[in-house]
Amino acid sequence: MEAVTFVKMLHQSLSQSSERHILRIAHAADYYRIAKAIKETKGVYKQLKSVEPLPLIRAFSYHGKLPPSFTKKFPNLLSIEDDIPITVHAIPSIGTAPVSAAESFKRPFVPYGIRKLRVPSVWKRSLGERVRIGVIDTGVDYNHPDLQQVLSRGINLLNPRTLPLDDNGHGTHIAGTIAATGRNAMTGIAPRATIFPVKAFDHNGSAYVSDIIKGIDWCVQNKVHIINMSFGMKRRSQAMLEAVRNARKNGVIIVASSGNDGKEAVDYPARFRQTISVGAIGRTGDVAPFSNRGKRIDVYAPGEKIMSTWPNYRYREMTGTSMATAHVTGILALVLSVRPRMSPLQIKKLVAAGQLPLSGKIKRARGPGRIDAIRVFRQI
Repeated sequence: MEAVTFVKMLHQSLSQSSERHILRIAHAADYYRIAKAIKETKGVYKQLKSVEPLPLIRAFSYHGKLPPSFTKKFPNLLSIEDDIPITVHAIPSIGTAPVSAAESFKRPFVPYGIRKLRVPSVWKRSLGERVRIGVIDTGVDYNHPDLQQVLSRGINLLNPRTLPLDDNGHGTHIAGTIAATGRNAMTGIAPRATIFPVKAFDHNGSAYVSDIIKGIDWCVQNKVHIINMSFGMKRRSQAMLEAVRNARKNGVIIVASSGNDGKEAVDYPARFRQTISVGAIGRTGDVAPFSNRGKRIDVYAPGEKIMSTWPNYRYREMTGTSMATAHVTGILALVLSVRPRMSPLQIKKLVAAGQLPLSGKIKRARGPGRIDAIRVFRQI
């Protein structure tokens, strides 16, 4: 197939529409020829301005709609799927107002969730040194004194010319649980790790699958060890699955939140077996009422009223499986610091072995428990 012909037909076929789609190319050689042709002709064909490459999965995202005649013309070359909206996994209505350190706690401060998982007991063995963590989220507050020393530049996928600054708060909260240094007030789980903020979500905590794929691709290219994904969606995306698969093939561990619907179901991408799927427990140690649960959950961690860093030098309690996921990511950073060659499969088995039973009314004799730092470190 002539790439130039394909691109011309793509330009002619794209209708003016707000719809978003992902077009995947079957063969690598075709993809790279088409990508080159699109890059060279964007200045001529205005309809191609919305077309963005997704090289990790040999695909393109675009705004608009292609007619059936286009797909019939190239039946063996491509597949097309909706570019699905995706949101962060925090519960907006549950959370205290942001406070300063002086208003909220005495310093130094280790939040209850971190103490619940017995993390301080393993700090003599590891603080997360040399571990690179990609946090695909709403960005981060680069000026927060408890985060400044652990942040790399990262990337802003919404505006690549600027830092991935947090205009929502969710990403800053996640980063604090994972790696706050305690320089001002709060200590996170792995305070010597390095966080690479990847801003894929807007100020409302909303993004699209294509944004996440770009974020995963950036993390792979920048050789992160763990990707924290505190977000999800209900619909399955083959494009997202391919991105997760390719990241795993590159040795990247993906930790994903299960969702906040309180159902026996798990959101994507946590439902993919290539991820470590995290549910939330409440203060009682039982599965939190809001947490999704079921066979696809790999492990539980604290997710109710979790105190962590917040933009503008502040701190805030938040609730959701997002918060639980950050706890698991932090503990895995501690592990990789002392066992850097562990594969994603080995890490997943370690998570299964490093758990304690749940407590409470809906305790189960079988199934996943809560992660425990001491138990995890006994396995390595």
